[in-house]
Amino acid sequence: MEVKIGIQNVGREIAFESGQSADEVADLVAAAMNNSTELRLKDEKGRLILVPAGVIGYVEIGAEEVRRVGFGAL
Repeated sequence: MEVKIGIQNVGREIAFESGQSADEVADLVAAAMNNSTELRLKDEKGRLILVPAGVIGYVEIGAEEVRRVGFGAL
């Protein structure tokens, strides 16, 4: 699923594909915001994304969707 993180006072957002579920990402964001720690997420390639909770403007969590392959999938 696609995750977008907006940073305060920065015009560009962080966008990546994550293998974690929407609930897992939402729980990690809530825990980071409540505890004033960093947000730690992994993308599909195994890279670790760290964002300090104090600078997070917003987090957009895309819908979980199965990727369709082929010409018949509309």
